[in-house]
Amino acid sequence: MSHSKLADIGSSSSSLISTMSPTELSPLLENGGIQAEPWLHRFLRCLKGDGEPSWLNSYKFFFFNSWLNILLVFVPLSAISHNLGWDAALRFTFSFVAIIPLAKLLGEATEQMSVKLGQTLSGLLNASFGNAVEIIVGIAALLNGELRIVQTSMLGSILSNILLVLGCSFLAGGFIHKEGSFNSSGAQASASLMTLSCITLVIPAAYASTTKAGIPTFPCDVSYDAGGCPSSGLLTISRGTAILLLLVYAAYLLFQLHTHPRFFQQEGEVETTEPHMSVVAAGSALLLVTVVTAFCAEYLVASIEETASTYNIPKAFIGVILLPIVGNAAEHVTAVWMAMKNKYELTIGICVGSSIQIATFVVPLLVIVGWCIGQPLTLQFHNFETIVVFVSVLLTSLLIMDGKSNYMEGMMLTTLYLVIALAFWVNN
Repeated sequence: MSHSKLADIGSSSSSLISTMSPTELSPLLENGGIQAEPWLHRFLRCLKGDGEPSWLNSYKFFFFNSWLNILLVFVPLSAISHNLGWDAALRFTFSFVAIIPLAKLLGEATEQMSVKLGQTLSGLLNASFGNAVEIIVGIAALLNGELRIVQTSMLGSILSNILLVLGCSFLAGGFIHKEGSFNSSGAQASASLMTLSCITLVIPAAYASTTKAGIPTFPCDVSYDAGGCPSSGLLTISRGTAILLLLVYAAYLLFQLHTHPRFFQQEGEVETTEPHMSVVAAGSALLLVTVVTAFCAEYLVASIEETASTYNIPKAFIGVILLPIVGNAAEHVTAVWMAMKNKYELTIGICVGSSIQIATFVVPLLVIVGWCIGQPLTLQFHNFETIVVFVSVLLTSLLIMDGKSNYMEGMMLTTLYLVIALAFWVNN
């Protein structure tokens, strides 16, 4: 082909490209040839929840899927009795019962959100809201200066999970199945972490017993029943330990969800939760129930002092025994039911996992919150309480490390819990 023909072809191609550029090539350079969806449309599509249950079906399931929601009638009764100044026992009872269905709804909303968020986000969500009632009650007590209620309720949550609930689960499951089994590697890891959390409670108590920790080295006008206002050294130990425990809990989440998930998985068939709520509806329900729970927790804490003095009920008994039963009532039933269905891996995850979460996440978090709002909350418990935690963790660790369970082990755990409850009842 001659050079003149090649030149003619090149010039015609150039003219063709220049002609096409404004109509075809320019849009490709501007937005990649893809028409961007307006932000408002994307937001409305997210609210609509394409492929997910509707808002009506979501909230219908949320409020009518459990008979326990009948107790929601006590939520307005709690508010009315508080604002009208009814008897302290009525205010305490109404708020006490109202938190039970709210705790169940918090767990339900968290579970429904976890269905579509994936394993990692689900773990973080459960870490944040798995013990939302304990966190809300603890913060409400902190704001009211009830530091002993904070300490005893956290202690009671740990004890009720590893003794009462785990014991009842082993007991109920043992009557149906001769022997239950679960992953011993995961149980050993959980037992070791429980032991670590127990040791972190022993060290501040030992420091306070061997030093003048009860004499503050700074002005303090906060009433602190655990032996006077804490010293700066005890506060430093508690707050530093709280930060380290939060780091340990983050590592435990990584260990459980990412690096060693096989230690915590149920052998055999794995059930998947069916989504009954859209993600947005579940999130809005979670926010709504959290706000309502905060008000009920405030009413509950405000009535504790008067109830304890009027009816001669030890505050330690209210904190260690009564409040944890309220906060964990729904998951307690779930743990026992899973054991009866021979799904002990889930039972261990609920009982031991929740205790670890309280000891390494909720308690340190409340210490940090107290630090921020000027409340001198520490990790120093009474010597009696420290011994109770130590022997409870010791017994639980010995029983679960072999990966086996039976009704006799359940009886041991429940017996120890009843002895502890009796001791706190007479401890004024």
